Amino acid sequence: MSLRQMTDHAGEWLRGAGPHNEIVISSRVRLARNLAGFPFVGRSLTRQQNDVLERSRQVITADVLGGDELFWVDLQNCPETDRQLLVERHLISRQHSDADRVPRGVAIGEQETYSVMVNEEDHLRIQVLRSGMQLSEAFDQISRIDDALEARLDYAFSSRWGYLTACPTNIGTGIRVSVMLHLPALQLTGEIDKVRRAARDMHLAVRGLFGEGSDALGDLYQVSNQTTLGRSEAEILADFEHTIVPQIISYEQQARQALVHHRPDQLDDKIYRAWGTLTHARMMGTDEVMSLLSHLRLGVNLGRIDRVDIRTINDLFLLTQPAHLQKLSKTEMDQAARREARARLIRNRLGAP
Repeated sequence: MSLRQMTDHAGEWLRGAGPHNEIVISSRVRLARNLAGFPFVGRSLTRQQNDVLERSRQVITADVLGGDELFWVDLQNCPETDRQLLVERHLISRQHSDADRVPRGVAIGEQETYSVMVNEEDHLRIQVLRSGMQLSEAFDQISRIDDALEARLDYAFSSRWGYLTACPTNIGTGIRVSVMLHLPALQLTGEIDKVRRAARDMHLAVRGLFGEGSDALGDLYQVSNQTTLGRSEAEILADFEHTIVPQIISYEQQARQALVHHRPDQLDDKIYRAWGTLTHARMMGTDEVMSLLSHLRLGVNLGRIDRVDIRTINDLFLLTQPAHLQKLSKTEMDQAARREARARLIRNRLGAP
């Protein structure tokens, strides 16, 4: 696997597989870890950051995590477009893509099911991504990765506080559990505030497609826990699997059935307007495409349209993002050229004239 090969397909989290994949786009488990004897990234000197980067790289790439598929990306020597590509694929965060002032790297492995960011807010940010509702599977995988790294790296740990992290909300287990949800019906019925209220009551964070500070493009919402101290990984995971996610799925299913039974003409109008625009437009912006693909995906899941499959739509969610378009074109493009290339790519993928 290489960055060049990534543009051929969507990542693991958009594979369109796994339980409840019509609503739960992906599951993610992330761990924050720091190395003992080094200041946190935000308070360390460049030479210390380089020491952490090199020590971590040596351990991560020394077959500790297993598999020939793992590869390392030095973000300081990586073009901006490549860094943005990794952000769009959810393999690094927006913060991690800023490698001009802090030496940063990322290890990517097993068909993009996991990545290990080095020198983000914490020394290590380990994450596992799975398609659909697969939090238990993601947790099992990340536990194996964490154990393998902890056997070779000395983590900063307190018997009183647990794993020590740069942000106080991560102290303890250092775990963040999140799901990416497709909630177009709640948006169309004006009931999306149900999710926000439920999240607030359960002390959860609701963010957009690319996490903190991002918009919910394509009706995609990321829901995650906000605190880790005082609760075990098993308790946090169980809350998501048995309470939080099922409740939101139920809200969305009820909204979808309300549209089918009480507003079928309006529903079909949204779906077929999306199809018509996507298959005939000659210039399209990112936000517009994400909204139209969301309506089309809803139509396919409800059986209202059968001209395209979910995998194709999921691929287009990702491949129409700016950095992916740039990599696919292999030439520098301005905004107008990207809008033309985006519309052309969609027409080609949907088999349109």
